[in-house]
Amino acid sequence: MKVILTKDVPKVGKRHDIKEVNDGYAANFLLPRQLAIPATAQAISDLEKRKKEIVVEREIQEELLMKNLEEIKGKVITIKGKANEKGNLFSAIHKKEIVDAMKLEHRAEINEEFIVLEKPIKEIGEFEIPIQIKGKKSSFKLKVEEI
Repeated sequence: MKVILTKDVPKVGKRHDIKEVNDGYAANFLLPRQLAIPATAQAISDLEKRKKEIVVEREIQEELLMKNLEEIKGKVITIKGKANEKGNLFSAIHKKEIVDAMKLEHRAEINEEFIVLEKPIKEIGEFEIPIQIKGKKSSFKLKVEEI
């Protein structure tokens, strides 16, 4: 059975992929959990339209962010978290939390994929967070404080 994945499914495919899967797997697992929809002609044409819209939205977002790179440079955002006496956070700070803090404090829209973060931040301190878009680079400071 051909299906269109609505979410990333491990060992099957990524969101918006059209995959051929066993009928039983589709009927008993993917469809009831809303991880996929049947790949009808109408669904495939809707998917193609949506993919084009996503590409256009992404290009617009990249252009806006390219214009705002200079404004972002030098900004400081603060995130507070619980930590132990050694300064290690109980919960790591991921890209999503950084994006949310940037929206909240500076009203700047950054997509998670543009933030270059090797691993989540797990300690208190100041960190330089690099941003890279189409070869252009910028950065801002992240201050992690204890609650």
